[in-house]
Amino acid sequence: MNLTMEEKALRFAALFLTALTIVTCASLRYLPLLRTREQEMREERLAEQEFAESQLEMQDLQMREETQEEARKGQISIRLPEGVTGSSVTVSYDYVTQTIQARLPWTDMAYFDSYPVSGSSNYINTLSYARQGEESVIEIVTDRVYELDTLYDDQNYYFNFLTPQEVYDKVVVIDAGHGGKAPGATKQGVNEKDIDLAILLELKQIFEESEENIGVYFTRTDDSNPTFDQRVQLANKSQANLFISIHNNSTRSGRMSSTHGTQVMYDESSEASRKFAQICLEEVTEGLGSQDKGLVEGDSIYIIRTSDVPVALIEVGFMTNQRELDLLRTEEYQRQAAGSIYQAVLRAFEEGY
Repeated sequence: MNLTMEEKALRFAALFLTALTIVTCASLRYLPLLRTREQEMREERLAEQEFAESQLEMQDLQMREETQEEARKGQISIRLPEGVTGSSVTVSYDYVTQTIQARLPWTDMAYFDSYPVSGSSNYINTLSYARQGEESVIEIVTDRVYELDTLYDDQNYYFNFLTPQEVYDKVVVIDAGHGGKAPGATKQGVNEKDIDLAILLELKQIFEESEENIGVYFTRTDDSNPTFDQRVQLANKSQANLFISIHNNSTRSGRMSSTHGTQVMYDESSEASRKFAQICLEEVTEGLGSQDKGLVEGDSIYIIRTSDVPVALIEVGFMTNQRELDLLRTEEYQRQAAGSIYQAVLRAFEEGY
């Protein structure tokens, strides 16, 4: 059959439109991935900027290496300046960045040239000094997460490092999504970061009231914004048994809709992560009476694909659903969500995690 030029043109146009439709439909499934990565990159830049702004200007300190036998009372010790007692030293440990800061009355660098920090460097990545007002700050960044045990005598202040596993039966890391200049989804004047944090703080209280010997590390307990790498490395460097990230969902368009319920994301390469995510999904939907929206493959999310431990990212509810948003804003619902996550942790441990 001979086709006219017009018929050939129409047939070519139909084939082209069919091919275009197939390509468009095939690419639609990648749109959430592109949107997620764009949002992640923007939030990571903000987090890195906020972290850099919070840092002191530090100078490197030299350390006098001792064997652990020589160190005796502690793996690391600081010689106390004359007139300074151990009780006047304040010590803080930021588990998220594995940073110890020991603050003592002002002492210059020359003092530490004569009396260097001493001990075993097996636990240390960096050792540095800064002056801040009338205080000297000795900063120690450790190679992993430790539980810190300190003591002092008339001459020295000592630091001992215990692994979380030496202190606790099980270890969990809990992350509240977003924070700081990264609000997450925002609806009707409500920021996702605030709901995520409110649920985490309720969960923190539940763990504190629990009689279980579970060590729990939180990526944030205030309106701060750790980088994605700091969040996931808290789980990896504590060798946690479980890693949970608390979030809340929204439709792709961001418009209010009838879509509601709970989803949980997991590491596609880890069967342990998938099973743990299923436990979280079942416990949260049962505890809240929310709709089961299923498991979601989560390797597009940095903290999921780089986690060395079983991870579940829980999207508790949809902020773009009016009823669910109203519930998520209430303390009662936040505590119910926290209680459900706590039950998921206990169940996971019962099932061998």
